[in-house]
Amino acid sequence: MGAGLRPRGRYRDGCMVNTSTAFHLASLNISRTIENRRLHTSFPILIFFYKCLISLNMGANQSRPSEEDIEEQLMKRLKALDAKDSHTLYEPYSNSLSEKDGYVYVGQDAPPSSLSFRRPYQQNLSAVQAWEEELMADPKNRLALAALSSNPANAVLSSRAATISDTQTFNIKIPTEGLPVTNQRSSGRCWLFASTNVFRIPVMAKYRLSEFQLSQSYLFYWDKIEKANYFLENILDTASEPLDGRIVQELLTSPVSDGGQWDMVANLVEKYGLVPQTLYPDSFNAMNSSTMDRLITTKLREDAIRLRALTTSSSSPETLKSTIAATKEKMLREIHLILTLMLGPPPSPDKPFVWEFHDRDGNFKSVKTRPTAFAKELSDNRTMRALGGTDVHRLFSLVNDPRNPYNRLLSVKRLGNVYEGRPVTYVNVDMTTMKKACIDMLKRGFPVFFGSDVGKYSDSAKGIMDTDLFEYELGFNVKLGMKKAERLQTKESQMTHAMVLTAVHVVDDKPVRWRVENSWSDSVGDKGYFVMSDAWMDQFVYQAVVDPVVVSTAVRKVLEQKPKMLELWDPMGALA
Repeated sequence: MGAGLRPRGRYRDGCMVNTSTAFHLASLNISRTIENRRLHTSFPILIFFYKCLISLNMGANQSRPSEEDIEEQLMKRLKALDAKDSHTLYEPYSNSLSEKDGYVYVGQDAPPSSLSFRRPYQQNLSAVQAWEEELMADPKNRLALAALSSNPANAVLSSRAATISDTQTFNIKIPTEGLPVTNQRSSGRCWLFASTNVFRIPVMAKYRLSEFQLSQSYLFYWDKIEKANYFLENILDTASEPLDGRIVQELLTSPVSDGGQWDMVANLVEKYGLVPQTLYPDSFNAMNSSTMDRLITTKLREDAIRLRALTTSSSSPETLKSTIAATKEKMLREIHLILTLMLGPPPSPDKPFVWEFHDRDGNFKSVKTRPTAFAKELSDNRTMRALGGTDVHRLFSLVNDPRNPYNRLLSVKRLGNVYEGRPVTYVNVDMTTMKKACIDMLKRGFPVFFGSDVGKYSDSAKGIMDTDLFEYELGFNVKLGMKKAERLQTKESQMTHAMVLTAVHVVDDKPVRWRVENSWSDSVGDKGYFVMSDAWMDQFVYQAVVDPVVVSTAVRKVLEQKPKMLELWDPMGALA
């Protein structure tokens, strides 16, 4: 006999056991299995099991019950069980066995529980019908059916109390908020809008402007160029990896996505600078990026196949290096062509531009400078800090990732834009530390770039983000209770959107609600501004970009650590 499950005892591999003992124990376990609803099988198979056991125990020459008696006995037992609970589905089959179960494994290791003990779930139609009858017997459920089947669920279950409490009143606020409210349209450029909304505050103060925008498209253009190069370098670096492996497949999924991170903004500003939006406004494809992204993605995937094939050439190392460099340059020229025709030629980073405007008093002004020099006006000097500005290169990301130890430096493998530029890094802290830093930033007049999972418990029309906003438990009698770490572990949540904090309401030294500048136009929320409850911040805010002066020495020292590397597909990746 083959190795497998045997009644408990002392055996050699492959030895048969006393059939009487086997019959007794196996019969007992089949009986228990039926009683416990653990055997998810058909009635004829149960009969077959009993027949085999009886044959083993009785012998060929001994009398035994007839097949009719066996069937009758089993049928009575099954009917009795059905009568006991006519609409309960089978419980999951136990996947853990030990000696107390009456079995030991001999001849080999225990087979995987998913193969040996898991029974495929089969829907019991009568059970579903019974559920429906019970559901519809409750008048509350009939009312819920009438409301939820005819209206958006979130509209029906919206909490009036939460809407009333989430007011746009705050006792700590930065002196100047940016205008106009920006609009990223149908693109994933939130991180560029949030960062330029932070950068524009000191520029507006310095030049006495009532409204001003930096060009998001300018950074968008150069980000695409850099990401294309970054992607091709990663393809060459992973040439020895299988094409269908997870790393290469993740790279191929979105070679030049619209999304990004704070450190990627810093790379772009350092290399290309900044320009006013009037000098490089949005094109159609900047506002509606999907077609452009698909075209570039298709081209880069094709290029990836060609580059990987080149690396297997039998040419000499010097010849191969030269061939790859020339081929890659040609590929990047083609990406440059597509971007330039779809977004328009951008201002040159190292050539002067002339910016003409009227200040808020109506005075005409003209400024001549270069993009890189214009960006340096945001540097950390006494004048700019007094105007609400801070050096983009000083700012760094705090994150709250409860899956990982706090006071630990994190990074993400192969996430970036400028090859060999500033890496994406996060200092992982608890929410108390993050919120204290955000409040200190606002007290100093600095807006705060932050990353969150904006789609959870939020209403764009009302401009509210609140964990109590929708009463799902009241409507469905179903409780949703995952912890923040569990949501990250199960892909239930991740960083999806970047916005800006401009105010907070504090009561008894504790934050109650926060004012949020979004980039979805002034037609949503309170003229483009949202209110976020502090409880929502605890659960769905993952990142805040702060100045070193608002955190402790211990937190600043974390930046000196060697980072723990998260995988490219980690939920703490790019914002889009």
